[in-house]
Amino acid sequence: MAMALSATIYLTNMMNIGRRGIHYLHTLNSVPKNLIEEGQNRVVEASLTLIRERAKLKGELVRALGGAKASSSLLGVPLGHNSSFLQGPAFAPPRIREAIWCGSTNATTEEGKELNDPRVLTDVGDVPVQELRDCGIDDDRLMNIISESVKLVIEEDPLRPLVLGGDHSISYPVVRAVSEKLGGPVDVLHLDAHPDIYDCFEGNKYSHASSFARIMEGGYARRLLQVGIRSITSEGREQGKRFGVEQYEMRTFSKDRHFLENLKLGDSVKGVYISIDVDCLDPAFAPGVSHIEAGGLSFRDVLNILHNLQADVVAADVVEFNPQRDTVDGMTAMVAAKLVRELTAKISK
Repeated sequence: MAMALSATIYLTNMMNIGRRGIHYLHTLNSVPKNLIEEGQNRVVEASLTLIRERAKLKGELVRALGGAKASSSLLGVPLGHNSSFLQGPAFAPPRIREAIWCGSTNATTEEGKELNDPRVLTDVGDVPVQELRDCGIDDDRLMNIISESVKLVIEEDPLRPLVLGGDHSISYPVVRAVSEKLGGPVDVLHLDAHPDIYDCFEGNKYSHASSFARIMEGGYARRLLQVGIRSITSEGREQGKRFGVEQYEMRTFSKDRHFLENLKLGDSVKGVYISIDVDCLDPAFAPGVSHIEAGGLSFRDVLNILHNLQADVVAADVVEFNPQRDTVDGMTAMVAAKLVRELTAKISK
C-alpha cells in the first residue's frame, strides 16, 4: 500500500513538473530521492536508446548501399534555455527539416549532391531536451546526454553528425563528443556575429555566449577561426587572445575575404568542425534570429567560404535560428535549411 501510494505521488509530481518546470523539483520533499533518480535514469536510457537504434538503422542502410566514405546524419538538439535573450531556437529543428524538404525547391545541393540518397543524408531524430528537463535533469547531465547522443551517431560509420540547434550552447557538448570520439582536437570554423567566448555569461557557464570558452579550455579545438564577428566586447577580445583565437571581424572582411574564401584547415588534427550561427548573416538575409545585428555576411559570402574550404569536415551544426522571429513566409527557415544542405555536401563523400 505504501509503495503504491509513493508511486502515485511520484507520477502526480512528474506531471506537475512538466507543467511547472524543472525548479518545481526542489519543493518535492515528500518524494523519495531514489524514486526521482530511478525515473530520471529510465528517461535518459530511453532517450539514448532511441538515438542509438535510429543511428544503427541508418548506418546499416548506408553500409548496405555502399560507396559512402562519409554520410551526413541530422541530429536535432532543441535546446533554448541557455539563451540570454529569447528561447525560440528550441523550436528550430522541425522548422529546418520542413524547409529542407519544401517543395518550393529541389533536393540537390549547389555542388550536385542528391539529398534523397541516404548515402548523402539521413536523420536520427531529436534529443528530447524538454522531456529530460521536465524530469529534473540538470544542465551538467544534459550536456553529457547530448555528447553521448553525438557519439552514438559517430559510432555508426560512415555517419557524421550534422546537428540542428537549438541555441549555441549545444556546440560545446557536440564538439567535445567529436573530439573525444575521434581521439584528439579538431579545427573549428565558427561563423557568427558574436564570439560566444565569455567565461561565464550572466552566471551561466553553459550560456550560449560561453560555448567556445568551454570548448577551448577543454582542449577540444586546436585552432578556432571566428568569422563574421561584429558584436564583441573587451572581454571577448581578451578571451580570444587568451585562447589564441583567430577573430575575423566584419569591419575588415573586405581585406580578409581572399584568405577566408580559400581556407585550408585540419592538417595534423582529427578533422574540421563547422559551426554556423544563423546570425552570422546580415538580417536582410536572415531576420529570424534572437540577436539581430546589422552589417553581417551575405548568404553568398558564407557559401563561398564553405564551397572553397579544403578540409575533412567531420561534423557541423546550424544554430540560433528562431522561428518565433521569422517572417510570415518562413524566409529564415529556408536560409537555415540551405545552410544545412550545403554543409551536407561538404561532409558527405
